[in-house]
Amino acid sequence: MARSWFSWHHLAYAMVAVSLLVAACGSALLALDPLEQNLLSRNLAPTAAHWLGTDNFGRDVYARMIAGTRLTIVVAFLATVLALAGGAILGMIGCIVGGLLRTVIYAAFDIVRTMPPILLSLALMVALGVGTSSVILAVGIAYMPLFAYVARAVYEREMASGYVSAARVIGAGPWAIATRHVLPNITGAMLTQIAIVLPRAVTTESVLSFFGLGVSPEVPTWGRVIASAVEFAEQTPTALLFPVLALAMLTLSLAVVGDRLREHFDPLRPAVEARA
Repeated sequence: MARSWFSWHHLAYAMVAVSLLVAACGSALLALDPLEQNLLSRNLAPTAAHWLGTDNFGRDVYARMIAGTRLTIVVAFLATVLALAGGAILGMIGCIVGGLLRTVIYAAFDIVRTMPPILLSLALMVALGVGTSSVILAVGIAYMPLFAYVARAVYEREMASGYVSAARVIGAGPWAIATRHVLPNITGAMLTQIAIVLPRAVTTESVLSFFGLGVSPEVPTWGRVIASAVEFAEQTPTALLFPVLALAMLTLSLAVVGDRLREHFDPLRPAVEARA
């Protein structure tokens, strides 16, 4: 029986690709200034001039969503990279050195993990202040433990493998084993974790912007677009509906892509399929 050309995975891939394209070429898609206000055109329904309507200041919702796509994705991606660098590298160093350093590093990650990432990000933003770099730092710190614990689990699994025992027999030291043998084998796990954390980072950044703790107030992001439309949802529900749908579809699509990556890089998958 022929396989169908369509699947939900294909739709998720297409959504992610479109979002990345918009983030890369957003300025070319803008016909109106996302910051331009027109109080005579407040809270309009979708028209030929304003495809997704206008908000309470008369700003074009479509232009603001296009402009916000790049910032939302870039901030979430950089925060995920920071979480990867801080969590995986510190976690690996702690595992390699061991002893007190490992205890201290993972005790710190345990403390960070006690708070949900969104609440921790909110607390960090209050301390750091509003700004793009503050958002990246806050979200990155909040998700560092996820990479650290995955790095530790994969490291311990690989250290129990036969090729590591063979490397020890020929006299390889801990750092040589980690860099030459273990690190190449944890790349798949880290890529999978990136795909899992990225949609959470997108959501966290949007929540911070919704509460006014994200980037500068004049910069449009999806969270800020949603926040400005909530109060006037009864007058112009489309100004709230479209950014909420875009945020939900992007995070769901990224989650589906992450799940596919997990299946692809899962080291136990061949054995499971062989038994099936």
